[in-house]
Amino acid sequence: MKNELEQNFVELLEKHQNIIHKVCRLYTNNYDAHNDLFQEITIQLWKAYPKFRGDSKFSTWMYRVGLNTAITLYRKSKRTINTQDYDGVAFKMKSEDYDDTEEQQLKILYKAVHQLNDIEKALVFLYLEDKDYREISETMGISEVNARVKMNRIKNKLRTILNP
Repeated sequence: MKNELEQNFVELLEKHQNIIHKVCRLYTNNYDAHNDLFQEITIQLWKAYPKFRGDSKFSTWMYRVGLNTAITLYRKSKRTINTQDYDGVAFKMKSEDYDDTEEQQLKILYKAVHQLNDIEKALVFLYLEDKDYREISETMGISEVNARVKMNRIKNKLRTILNP
């Protein structure tokens, strides 16, 4: 039973690992911090996986755990991500090399997004991932109307940052 659970988790994680990379890109500024946060999110996903009931899509659940982990660590460490060891998991996963070249055209936008607060970053991230407001509200745990209002305010804030 445990091997099947582990195998399912690893397959889903490999399939959706770019979600974690994108969260890491949003909340870190260097390669080592990116890898540390990736590892920490993976650990938190593994710890929470047995409780995943399938009420939402795996990717939606993964966004929620990943964003919550990043926000929690970001707030605790004041921009320095510390990770914890977790020796209880022995699974191995093929990891794609993170290729930053695909996101170079978004460099200016990411720089502006880094100036937003944690919740605003998460909303922008989900918006840029083409999530509809229903899925954004489910992931963030807010109402759909609140997600729309916050997103409109964030767009105006980003316009001000990008066009001073």
